[in-house]
Parts: sequence; C-alpha cells; structure tokens
Amino acid sequence: MAVMNVADLVAIDVHTHAEISKDGHGALSAELFGASEDYFKAHGHRQPTIAELAAYYRERKMAAVVFTVDAEHATGHPRISNEEVADSCAEHADVLIPFASVDPWKGRAGVREARRLVGEYGVRGFKFHPSIQGIAPNDPVAYPLYEAIEELGVPALFHTGQTGIGAGVPGGGGIRLKHGNPMLVDDVAVDFPELRIILAHPSFPWQDEALAVATHKPYVYIDLSGWSPKYFPPQLVRYANTLLKDKVLFGSDYPVITPDRWMADFDKLEIKPEVRPKILKDNAVRLLGLGTQERTTDA
Repeated sequence: MAVMNVADLVAIDVHTHAEISKDGHGALSAELFGASEDYFKAHGHRQPTIAELAAYYRERKMAAVVFTVDAEHATGHPRISNEEVADSCAEHADVLIPFASVDPWKGRAGVREARRLVGEYGVRGFKFHPSIQGIAPNDPVAYPLYEAIEELGVPALFHTGQTGIGAGVPGGGGIRLKHGNPMLVDDVAVDFPELRIILAHPSFPWQDEALAVATHKPYVYIDLSGWSPKYFPPQLVRYANTLLKDKVLFGSDYPVITPDRWMADFDKLEIKPEVRPKILKDNAVRLLGLGTQERTTDA
C-alpha cells in the first residue's frame, strides 16, 4: 500500500468532496447539485471519481481530505457510502485522507458507525453540514456522536456560513442558513473541550463570530475553502497572519473550486512568508497527526 510522504507534499487540502460513487450515485439530488453549480458558476464541471481526484492531487504534489455528506434524514437522498470513500482513499493513501459523514439524526446507530469507521476503516475525521442535515450543531441529538468522535481523537469539520447548495431553489431547497452560524459550534467546543473542531469556509455573514470562536477556544480551527482568496474578508486575512496563524488551514472545496485557482489567488494575498507554509501544510499535518516531518518556521 502506498504511504504518504508528508515531507514531499507542497500542500494539504483539508476540504474536498466525493461527489459521485463508483456506480454513478451522486452525493446530492439533481436539484441541489444544479443549484450548487449555479452558485459557484461551475456549470458542467466533471464529478471526478475518487481515483481521478487522487491522480489530480498526486500530479500537484498535494494531499487531500475527502468526504461526502450524509443528510439522508432531511433530504431523503441516500449518501455515498463512507466505506466506499474510505476504501478508495486507502487505495491512494499516498495522497488521500478519508473523512466520514454520519447524519446526527441516526442516534445510537450513528455512534456505532462512527466507532466502526475509525476502528476498521481508518477514517481520520468527520464532516458535518448542519444546514443540509437540518439540525443545529448544538442540538442535543448530536451530542452522543460528538462524544464518540472526541473519544476517538479525530476532528469534526462543520460547514459554516452560507451555502451554495439550495441557493436559488424555492425555499432554498428546505435548507436553513441559521444552522451555519459558528456561534452554535461554540457550544459544541464548550461541551466537548477536547474535540478538535474545524470551522469550514469564510463564514459569511458570520466571519467575526468564527474568528471569535477560533481565538477563544484552543482546539477550534478555520479552513479557507469555498471562496477564492481574493474575496477573503480583510479581518480573516489579518487574523490568519497573526493570532490564528497556527489554526488556519488550506481548503479548496474541490471540485467546484480547484486548488489551481485557489493557489493562484492565494499567491497574491498578503500573507507573511513564515505563515504561508503553516496554512498550506504544517497546521494540517499537526492537526491530523500525519507525521513528524512538519516543517519548522520562525514565527
């Protein structure tokens, strides 16, 4: 089996999506997927298989965290199998890192699944999309699952802010944006103090809330996915350069935003030279426990 050589990587993308299964099943319904394409102006983009995703990142000397979203309770749309994602990532372990997604509404069954996925399939973290899953991050229904993830010692990544999924569909496809407020995740950080949490995306319209949570709670991180860096709010750039330089992570949201586009715009951003490698790779290496090859920099 291929082994990841962290020292040879130029970056680690902590936010990519498995959009299609081996049998052609999509992660979203056609209606929601079309709305996402419209939002990101990514009409007709290919939905790469996980093997194709691996080849894409391998060519760029990058690694990528891969996940799907389990929102079956709220949407009625069956997810892509976590086991398929994990097995496919294992076939490309030199560049891919498997995360899973378990719908919090699954209760005890979800807790059992989370434990099995980490123990038997080597899953390295869990993705939550509260807006699509139809549940506030601090809903007690989700707490047994968070407790298990905290015990397993792997991170939980939460979508925050607005979402392109459902945008323009009548009623937003039933998706409530309020569940994307990072202050709801602050409750999770309080109630599960050892849980490593990633707030995904610049959290429009709650960017300041996300920065407040990440500076106040020691195990809360921010990923920079879903936006071109040229549109980052100025306060996000300022905090990434200073107070949060060890807690900000490169993420693209591939395939709707490519790392090529993201990196080209990031190159133009006023990020300190000593902070740039932290964001692109070193912070993720430490958070995900990927090895001892972390690059050292003068802070």
